[in-house]
Amino acid sequence: MASEPPRGRGSASRPAARYEPLQREPVDDGWVGDDDPAPALRTEVTPETPRSLLVRNDSPDVPFTLSINPYRGCEHGCAYCFARPAHAYVGLSPGLDFESRLYVKTGAAAVLRRELGARNYRPSPVALGINTDAYQPVEREWRVTRELLEVLAESAHPVSIVTKSALVERDLDLLGPMGHAGLAQVAVSLTSLDRGLSRRLEPRAAAPQRRLETIRRLTDAGVPVSVLVAPLIPVLTDGETESLLEAAAAAGAVSADYVLLRLPREVAGLFEEWLRAHEPLKAEHVLARLREAHGGRVYDSSFGQRMRGSGAWADLLGQRFALARRRHGLDRWSGDLDCSQFRPPAPAKPADDRQLDLF
Repeated sequence: MASEPPRGRGSASRPAARYEPLQREPVDDGWVGDDDPAPALRTEVTPETPRSLLVRNDSPDVPFTLSINPYRGCEHGCAYCFARPAHAYVGLSPGLDFESRLYVKTGAAAVLRRELGARNYRPSPVALGINTDAYQPVEREWRVTRELLEVLAESAHPVSIVTKSALVERDLDLLGPMGHAGLAQVAVSLTSLDRGLSRRLEPRAAAPQRRLETIRRLTDAGVPVSVLVAPLIPVLTDGETESLLEAAAAAGAVSADYVLLRLPREVAGLFEEWLRAHEPLKAEHVLARLREAHGGRVYDSSFGQRMRGSGAWADLLGQRFALARRRHGLDRWSGDLDCSQFRPPAPAKPADDRQLDLF
């Protein structure tokens, strides 16, 4: 039986980053009992000042060209998160470090104001929080996402958000008017309606029923909401496809999409470790389905293949999803946002000028 993760965490281990020269392997010396609970793991946050913020993307299988990630790492701790390997670039583990040792981009709003005000800037919808969730728990304290939205709202710049957090409701005062003006849309990620499974998979994300309530509140505020069934996990969650879309439509969502479970680099080993610990009787079946969809491997990173897979099972899954999407009217919105209203934001005031504003 694989080891259990620390309380409130998705990973059970801390494998070394792939660029590190040394690898460490835990060895049982017989002094620690197998039944001893893992200690709680505190989250550490390190501020970093970005030189630039807007990331340009030219991948042919994603629907945006510009994105912003306010945080490195994600406290939600989702066992399947495809972004985990990015922590190797800062010499940290894609396992427990990814969800407990975070980096926050302080001063991001001033950088965004400068970039949007550049003479050669041409507006394109910005995807906010794509690599890691912009509304993860540490956002309550640091409020970087809030400050970025204030700049985007001031400049009438279109924005799309993907989140599995109810914290997005905090910013309805900005997102509501932007939604009415065709400047904002939110995709709420739903993986399962099973609270127990969701708790194990996504230990610090909002409960499934709370996410449905978030869809309702965003919709009532005038924000177009999509449901993103991501990841769709063979055997564990693919049987919920139709019920997930039915629940999302009932809550007010206007469109839907899905992403097949992605296991790049270290995520493959970490997710298999999670499977052995939490779903040992289904683990081999899950991995077999993934290999079937990826030509004998658990993951194929090729454009067009990585999101959907291929083969008979993957094709059937796509057909089921398309049928359920039409049945529940989740193909009513094109997803287009309006770039014509953009106006460059006012330059940030120097610190001395801000002090003079007090008098």
